[in-house]
Amino acid sequence: MVDFLAQSTPTGPEFGKASPLGLLIVLVLLAGTVLLVRSMNKHLKGLPETFEPEHPEPDQQADDGTEPGAIAVETDDRKPKTG
Repeated sequence: MVDFLAQSTPTGPEFGKASPLGLLIVLVLLAGTVLLVRSMNKHLKGLPETFEPEHPEPDQQADDGTEPGAIAVETDDRKPKTG
């Protein structure tokens, strides 16, 4: 059992060293994250404080006193002119 543990532990001149490619990948990911956060903050600043409508009367007409799914539609009783 002791021989098995001794053979599986990595020891040697390359143990614990990282490749420069790994550093490059970490830096690219970090730069991408910074750019995404900056872009998100820029878009969030452009949003309004609230999404409530300024004039809710048309919406309330549909919400108050009507059946769900029923909307008052104005009809024109005039017949189309032919020919």
